[in-house]
Amino acid sequence: MQEQYLTVAREGVHESEINRSRFICALAPAATEQEAQDFVARVRREHPTATHNCFAYVIGADASVQRAGDDGEPGGTAGVPMLQMLTRREVRYVVAVVTRYYGGVKLGAGGLIRAYGGVVGEALDALGTVTRRRYRLGTVTVDHQRAGKLQSDLRSTGRAVRDVRYGDAVEIEIGLPDADVDAFRRWLADATAGTAAFEPGGEAYGET
Repeated sequence: MQEQYLTVAREGVHESEINRSRFICALAPAATEQEAQDFVARVRREHPTATHNCFAYVIGADASVQRAGDDGEPGGTAGVPMLQMLTRREVRYVVAVVTRYYGGVKLGAGGLIRAYGGVVGEALDALGTVTRRRYRLGTVTVDHQRAGKLQSDLRSTGRAVRDVRYGDAVEIEIGLPDADVDAFRRWLADATAGTAAFEPGGEAYGET
């Protein structure tokens, strides 16, 4: 399983004009293939009169799902170079749609490949990327008296507090690298004089 991956920082749009054609790249994070497909459909609805709405997306930290579509452009000149740009830049869980409004000048196959791939690269530069690292989720259970200080100590030592639930006791959901689990148990025992319990859970990815 991948220890980390890059993804686009936020949804956004970047536009370039090449030989009088407008190329508008819409980029967005997508957690699932369905989310990616929904985004493609949304952009197509927003640009119903465009000459083409080509797409590419990469889902999975290991890029296990890769799809691309040319939407009427010559085969391999739009979706594939878009997808290649995403994979070359090693971004994951991302969807790109490039909307083209034809300006009357033919670009040729090489020109199309450069245009579609290039505008995706420019959009990635404009919007930025973030690194997400793999975390082990876990729940710390502690009494109310110690909960406030423990939350402060967790944050001051750089540990990710994801959720806090108050009941008979306080449950603090955290994320930490797999390799730190044993060290964390020892730290928690020292910090709470052995009064807190730690239950490891599943895995997730979080920003660094």
